[in-house]
Amino acid sequence: MDIRLIGTIADYNEALAEIERLWGAEQGSADEAKLELLAMLVHNYERSREPLPHLDPVSALKFRMEQQGLTRKDLIQVFGTTARVSEVLSGKRTLTLDMIRKLHALFAIPLESLIGQAQPTKRKRPSSKGRGERRSVSP
Repeated sequence: MDIRLIGTIADYNEALAEIERLWGAEQGSADEAKLELLAMLVHNYERSREPLPHLDPVSALKFRMEQQGLTRKDLIQVFGTTARVSEVLSGKRTLTLDMIRKLHALFAIPLESLIGQAQPTKRKRPSSKGRGERRSVSP
């Protein structure tokens, strides 16, 4: 198989078959290099077709805690107190810039996940009371 960019489902399936064939390649061999390159191409193709969903900051933090076996106690160094840890994990307190920096530095959580998606805010429409109508005041 010639290695090329994956642009179609047929290319994708061909690359997967070649990866399966090369799976036990000897370390340091040309086949191992080919396997690694194909794996990167497949990964890029999959990401372009189905991007990962964006997590809210609390979900990203909980996911990392599960991955690394962290406990609430491990988060005290970031948040300062057990009460603040609880507030953040329950969604009652938002992350500050300092917290985001510490979480990223200590636990390698991507900044994009910690910043989160901006939630659209609904603007209140001004009431029409008192506009366009004049009320008469009786003495």
